[in-house]
Amino acid sequence: MKPMAVLRPPITFSSSPSLHRLLLPKHQPQNPCFRVSCFSTRSDTMKAMETESRSEHKPGVFDDLFLHLFRNKMVQEAKWDSDKPGYDGLIEVANRLMIGRSNSETAKAAVRILRSLFPPFLLELYRMLVAPIGGGKVAALMVARVTALSCQWLMGPCTVNSVDLPDGSSWRSGVFVERCKYLEESKCVGICINTCKLPTQTFFKDYMGVPLLMEPNFSDYSCQFKFGVLAPVPEDDSAIKEPCLEICPNANRRREVTSNMDVSPCPKA
Repeated sequence: MKPMAVLRPPITFSSSPSLHRLLLPKHQPQNPCFRVSCFSTRSDTMKAMETESRSEHKPGVFDDLFLHLFRNKMVQEAKWDSDKPGYDGLIEVANRLMIGRSNSETAKAAVRILRSLFPPFLLELYRMLVAPIGGGKVAALMVARVTALSCQWLMGPCTVNSVDLPDGSSWRSGVFVERCKYLEESKCVGICINTCKLPTQTFFKDYMGVPLLMEPNFSDYSCQFKFGVLAPVPEDDSAIKEPCLEICPNANRRREVTSNMDVSPCPKA
């Protein structure tokens, strides 16, 4: 007897909707409104983060290192240290630096502190080799960028901007400090002038070969650095004649004792 062939029905693919649902990947219905809202929200979030980063400086590891180094140098010069940690202690040491010294002596002490932060040969080489390039413009541009990057722990948020140079040109050798933390925390025009403005101008001009004019605004606590611009002599500097800040505790006590509301220059300046 011959073997019988077993016939199987041919395999066919149905085009029924149910099979398509099994074989094809599922696609979620797209909602254009949802997508626009999502990207819009993401964009708004990014803008908010960028704005926050511009207006608030969050201390990092290097900021703590710079603060520790600067405070130690100031303590060595003042021969005294505060019990308070961090930035609050730094401000107390800055106050102590002015006790028992004239304004010029305080400014000279602050210059020594700034010089001690750098190897002597580095300052000398910069003054001799870099400062003369391009009539001083290259050196001014370089120190402006380094200042903006490395000094926010001391001053707060700041940005590089353009300033007018004596030759009539405009150069991005300025640094604008939005709201100086050092001035706001010290609450004193004299501390700003004698431990920051005057000694910093002297340091850059005499030891790095870069003229610098600093223009603190005692109304909104901003400050404009102008690298490449020569500062006037202290006697002709209007900042020296500024009155005490409204937040100065010593000035408020003097007003209470004397009942005198007249505006007079800060005695520490």
